[in-house]
Amino acid sequence: MDAYHQLVEHAKNISNFHHLSAICGWDQAAMMPNGGAEARAQAMAALHVHIHQLMNQPQLAEWFEQAEQASLSADQQSVLREMKRGWQQATVLPESLVQAKSIAGARCEHAWRAQRQENDWTGFAANWEEVVKLSREEAQIRAEATGKTPYDAMLDIYEPGASSEALDHLFNDVKSWLPELINHVLEKQSGESVIMPQGNYPCANQKALGLDVMKLLRFDFNHGRLDESVHPFCGGVPSDVRITTRYNETEFVQSLMGIVHETGHARYEQGLPKSYAGTAGGEARSMGIHESQSLFFEMQIGRNPLFISHLARLATQHFNAHNDPVFAVENLQRLYSRVKKDFIRVDADELTYPAHVILRYEIERDLMNGAIEYRDVPELWDQKMQDYLGLSTQGNYRQGCMQDIHWTDGSFGYFPSYTLGAMYAAQFMAAMKKTVNVDDAIRSGDLTPVFDWLSEKIWSKGSLFLTDELVKQATGETLNAYYFKEHLTTRYL
Repeated sequence: MDAYHQLVEHAKNISNFHHLSAICGWDQAAMMPNGGAEARAQAMAALHVHIHQLMNQPQLAEWFEQAEQASLSADQQSVLREMKRGWQQATVLPESLVQAKSIAGARCEHAWRAQRQENDWTGFAANWEEVVKLSREEAQIRAEATGKTPYDAMLDIYEPGASSEALDHLFNDVKSWLPELINHVLEKQSGESVIMPQGNYPCANQKALGLDVMKLLRFDFNHGRLDESVHPFCGGVPSDVRITTRYNETEFVQSLMGIVHETGHARYEQGLPKSYAGTAGGEARSMGIHESQSLFFEMQIGRNPLFISHLARLATQHFNAHNDPVFAVENLQRLYSRVKKDFIRVDADELTYPAHVILRYEIERDLMNGAIEYRDVPELWDQKMQDYLGLSTQGNYRQGCMQDIHWTDGSFGYFPSYTLGAMYAAQFMAAMKKTVNVDDAIRSGDLTPVFDWLSEKIWSKGSLFLTDELVKQATGETLNAYYFKEHLTTRYL
């Protein structure tokens, strides 16, 4: 077997262990009893170390050298490029650090579930200090290997080719117009009446409604399922995608749109090129592109007034509320476009959401670069929340710096993906509308033309193209934040 195909077979073997890790991670978040946490942390650490060992086998360097001299197709060259990138990222880290970070992250994440509810910053910080320390060690090692800043070296894990310099430029532009736009929309909406959900919306009914919406969005239930967790997420693998939401029986609004969001992630996973399954070429291009698909589903489709008419019909059926004004199409449209300055990112409206992301980006950037310490985070969080949204989180850790799961396991560099995703999603929709009658597709309830475009332009490409190349082939240009601003202004003003 030639070197390229040896690398492919080796990658598929590693992919099998990633499969097990992904399902164990889903189980930990959705099903595992509290008493299993410590043993699971040890088991997951052992699995991560085994994967790390496979990624560091001595023959790989020779195989990569030989494969790069071989005559390969364009797609094979792309797969080789991505496999080598993953190999280079893995080989720089010592096994001891991989193991220590896995254990520290699992312990911190599990304890966070209760500590968040109890607003226990002191308890959380005791675990998180170790996660931050180990993440900084990783960032420094990656920085020395790549010549990047520590934060940019971590950012590159999630957004290949991105830099904090480019993000600062993008986000500073957003900060220059977003606060004024938010205030204009709040003023405009102040004269609108909205009937808020009041009453009892049983979890069973909410789940049944969510499953029907997933069917409308063509989720493949033969290769995936819906469950419940503290923090909504999409996990698993392309052949077995697990999505979760969380329910609140006093309202249904958030869980339902959370399902739409996670279904976007899932459809991307289910649509990745099966011919390259198990290799880096068959994986999602970046977390920004991954978020572009969930936000395309949620923001570009899910909050479209035409789609909300379907939600109104289905929700009326599932809650047997045929005369309830809450479920009137116009009222749901206002509910799902309601702007409010609030604390929780995952529940934030489309307009204030970027402020939440930019706040986290600026903190994690400075934390990894050593400009601030972990103990500084609550005060900085409060300051930036006041600056960007006029809210104080002083002493309110549960709704402040302890609300997200990402930092508990050291996933620093991830947060920019959310707003990059929103920007990509707006640009994809603008391009799609040039050849697809999107409104007619949504109105009819048959979204096949929309999904066909996404499949052809995004899903089926996996990681065969660099991010800028993928976006340019799909839309005719690289990322242009104009479309995001235009989308928000048009929808809300």
